[in-house]
Amino acid sequence: MSETKTDGIRIVVNSEYIPDRSNPTKNRFFYAYHITIHNEGSEPAKLLGRYWHITDGNNHIEEVRGPGVVGQQPIIQPNKIFKYSSFCPLRTPFGVMHGYFQMENSNGDQFNALISPFRFIIPEYLN
Repeated sequence: MSETKTDGIRIVVNSEYIPDRSNPTKNRFFYAYHITIHNEGSEPAKLLGRYWHITDGNNHIEEVRGPGVVGQQPIIQPNKIFKYSSFCPLRTPFGVMHGYFQMENSNGDQFNALISPFRFIIPEYLN
């Protein structure tokens, strides 16, 4: 789990391994991550875009940038939340991901709501 707060935007992330979509013999490991964005500020915030920095167990890095999330650019009202889930395929049984959401407040000021690193790992690999 990961939890970070930036300028009134708290982001909580949980991840899970999806064995039914994975094939370890072919180095395909499929993970889901579940995001909850809490607007704890006093004004609406619009999610404009995202940036992800993904590192697998071989130290291979991928960067992902794009508009919105899951095809949406939600406006999150004060004291409300926005939730979504997405997926990340890896070539190794573990990895780590972090990044930010580009947000815009009602004055048109933009800021990056940081997302702390969270892990992808097969449960059996934990000691």
